[in-house]
Amino acid sequence: MIDPKVFESISAGMAQFMQSRPDLPGQEMLQQQIKQMLQSSFSKLDLVTRDEFDAQAAVLGRTREKLEQLEAQVAALEARLNEE
Repeated sequence: MIDPKVFESISAGMAQFMQSRPDLPGQEMLQQQIKQMLQSSFSKLDLVTRDEFDAQAAVLGRTREKLEQLEAQVAALEARLNEE
C-alpha cells in the first residue's frame, strides 16, 4: 500500500488551490472525493511501500548468502568425490 503521506500531500495541494478560490462551492466534499479517488486508483496499482521493499531486499540478501554457502559446500563435496 502507498504511504498515506502521498495522499495527504496531494490533498494539501488541492486544499491550497481551493483556498485560493473561495468562490467554489462544496470544496470540502470535493477534496474528500478527490482523495478517495486517488486512494482507489493507487490501490489498484501493484505497488509496495519502501518498508516492504527493504524487508524483501533483506530476505533476498540472506537467501543469496545461504545459496553461496551451499554452493561452496557442494563444490567441496564434489571435489572430495573426484579425489576418491
